[in-house]
Amino acid sequence: MTTVGDIYGWIDGFAPFRLAMDFDNAGLLAGDGDARVQRTLLALDITPDVVREAAESGAQLLVSHHPVIFQPLRSLTPQTAPYLLAQYGIAAICAHTNLDVAAGGVNRCLAERLGLTDVRALKAYRDTGLAEALMGETGEELAPEGFARRVGGDLGCDGLFYADGGRPVTTVGLCSGAGADCLPDAAEKGCQAFVTGEAKHHELIAAANLGVTLVAAGHYDTEEVVIRPLLGLLRKNFPDVEFARARSSHRPARYLQISGGNADGS
Repeated sequence: MTTVGDIYGWIDGFAPFRLAMDFDNAGLLAGDGDARVQRTLLALDITPDVVREAAESGAQLLVSHHPVIFQPLRSLTPQTAPYLLAQYGIAAICAHTNLDVAAGGVNRCLAERLGLTDVRALKAYRDTGLAEALMGETGEELAPEGFARRVGGDLGCDGLFYADGGRPVTTVGLCSGAGADCLPDAAEKGCQAFVTGEAKHHELIAAANLGVTLVAAGHYDTEEVVIRPLLGLLRKNFPDVEFARARSSHRPARYLQISGGNADGS
């Protein structure tokens, strides 16, 4: 029968945990590697609701992208995800930045979802030389707003915001999640647009000044793209284990449609 360690080992071969960035906390973060697994849930985040769903469904393992333990724990209190994992005896494997840079990882899945062709490295991570960000071609020339709308449609976003680079878009850079620090690299490599999950005020201003349409499509929406492909690979490699996406996994952001406001704040 398959164990937690078997699944960890397969993920380690696909997206080696040793390649996680230095600030990260990826790996087997809860549970026993020798524990047997019959059912596994996948989620972008291990929240209390996701742990409860796993317990109710009889799952022995959760596989997530974001680490369930990121900062050092100073306390362990009821109704938090780490406490519930221990209470229910559920293991947790978290593949974070190692999955971002993997050949079939998050950024590659994002490029495929956006329909980009000729996908290649945009920026290499200093410690490993692996692609921290990617770039590719749209296959057609799009106005900045039209490109932003296409991104929203491809990702199924509830909403997004963007900075207009003022140029038609054919070459696109991307980095899932919080990747706007790669914007200068995208401009240097000739990208007319850059897609990431979130962007700060000064990064939007910088994008417009650089002539790059910066699309902030949501941290969740730019990373959740990896869950279903990963689910398919795990099902193929472990046919004796039942794998499912956690139904309670959802984007934390909610968008309001507001009309009648003054853009200049007056």
